[in-house]
Amino acid sequence: MAAAWFVTGTDTGVGKSLVACALMFHLRARYARIAGMKPVAAGAERAPDGSWGNEDVWALEAAATVDVSRSLVNPYLLQAPVSPHIAAQRDGVNIELQTIVDACNSLREQADALVVEGAGGFRVPLSATQDGADLAVALRLPVILVVGLRLGCLNHAVLTAESIAARGLKLAGWVANHIDPDMPEQQANIDWLQSQLKAPRLADLPYSAMPDAQHMAAHFRLPTDIFA
Repeated sequence: MAAAWFVTGTDTGVGKSLVACALMFHLRARYARIAGMKPVAAGAERAPDGSWGNEDVWALEAAATVDVSRSLVNPYLLQAPVSPHIAAQRDGVNIELQTIVDACNSLREQADALVVEGAGGFRVPLSATQDGADLAVALRLPVILVVGLRLGCLNHAVLTAESIAARGLKLAGWVANHIDPDMPEQQANIDWLQSQLKAPRLADLPYSAMPDAQHMAAHFRLPTDIFA
């Protein structure tokens, strides 16, 4: 079965999609068949052909090297760009974790490597009783944490890492993403995070007003044990 990782973030808007796609481009040097997955996408848009889709899902498909069913890449597409539990309620949809697990397993059978992008932050609610952490536990994949460098990120990063550990999941690594060019003391923040997060820093992504995932792939440095 394919190697796979679950990408989560300290918050929404920290660059999970960018990191997931950049990681997929980086993995091309090691794997032939690479797939991406966005189990729950909140915020549907019309494609040129008139069908409904999501920009994060489209980006993952563009970074992939294997053609797989959209229903596997994105089992749940919700209309409103709000928290998944609200969007699902509006759409009359019940997000079933087993449906996502089955889709993930099917993708891992069709690919050599799979990158799964979570929605929002690690504990974003998916329903009245389950959240993103429950999804991560159901998938049982090593976790990659995206830290969006802005004020408040230190607290968010450490709390998220603690939440990941509390659920018995492995933090495979973290990514520093420079999303706020005006944030003071960015290197000092990275140094502190490096001392606190018990996992390697996989990439330090520079700020870009229009970031390109394929270009950002060159900034990744993956330790060999991440493939174990």
